[in-house]
Amino acid sequence: MSDEPTFEQALKQLEDAVQRLEKGALPLDESLACFEEGVRSAGLCRKLLQQVEQQVEVLVKQADDECVTRPFDVDRDPAA
Repeated sequence: MSDEPTFEQALKQLEDAVQRLEKGALPLDESLACFEEGVRSAGLCRKLLQQVEQQVEVLVKQADDECVTRPFDVDRDPAA
């Protein structure tokens, strides 16, 4: 099992960071740490969404009209 947060967890972390920063009550060093946490969470959300998008592409590009679910392989052509 991965220690990486789920999309929902990463999105919640990003939302929490944005709320804390919007309040404007944090000292500069805490604001920077909060901003860095938000950037990490946003990057993870982006990565997870790209993975899902690639899986959807694999499903859509099935040549024989049969929907087959399989994990996306970065090294494999989705049309294959």
